[in-house]
Amino acid sequence: MTEHDNVIEVQNISKVYGHNEITIIALRSITMPIRKGEFTAIAGPSGSGKTTLLNLMSGLDIPSDGRILLSGKAISEMSGNELSDFRRDHIGLIFQSFNLIPVLTAAENIEYIMLLQGVSRRERRERVSSILNEVGLEGKEDRFPAQLSGGQQQRVAIARAIVGNPDIILADEPTANLDSATGSALIDMMKALNERKGTTFVFSTHDNMIMERAKRLIVLRDGEICTDDIMV
Repeated sequence: MTEHDNVIEVQNISKVYGHNEITIIALRSITMPIRKGEFTAIAGPSGSGKTTLLNLMSGLDIPSDGRILLSGKAISEMSGNELSDFRRDHIGLIFQSFNLIPVLTAAENIEYIMLLQGVSRRERRERVSSILNEVGLEGKEDRFPAQLSGGQQQRVAIARAIVGNPDIILADEPTANLDSATGSALIDMMKALNERKGTTFVFSTHDNMIMERAKRLIVLRDGEICTDDIMV
């Protein structure tokens, strides 16, 4: 593969919190590509830096040193509206707490990102209908988040992340608040979407079920990559 196959390029990234005598080094000179179509898990013990790395890749945080390129654009050098607009159009985010808007229905939560993107009403409705079927939520489109189970809420969150056709989906501990059976079903669903659509997924996780299904497993320890393996 060439560099043109890379969705994200992490180039010599470090992240330091604090200043003067009190500092915490969260990441130390991390370099790695994420290629199109990967299903990658970033694992490691608490405090290893995996969530920090995901936040930097999503533009939710900025590195102390180094650069992050997404689809050839240096997101680590963007700020304000430019970064917000770029993230909206190129990155899908999935959180362990779902982060749904409680006053919107399932369909409206999924549709919201497309409203921000300026997608036509007809296309929004078509995409919402299609993705609801893909994630197994047909018939639930008019329910509010409080009327859905945790697994159903996370399916809405996954649909919302995918429907805007991003370059990459970044998922931070997406199964942490779910029972093992529900979590396993959701991982299988995301892997099927990865294989069918070529959607690129990167997870930060403690979950062995995600690590076992990953095509690539990156393990961090003390802010450094200790292993980076392609899984068979």
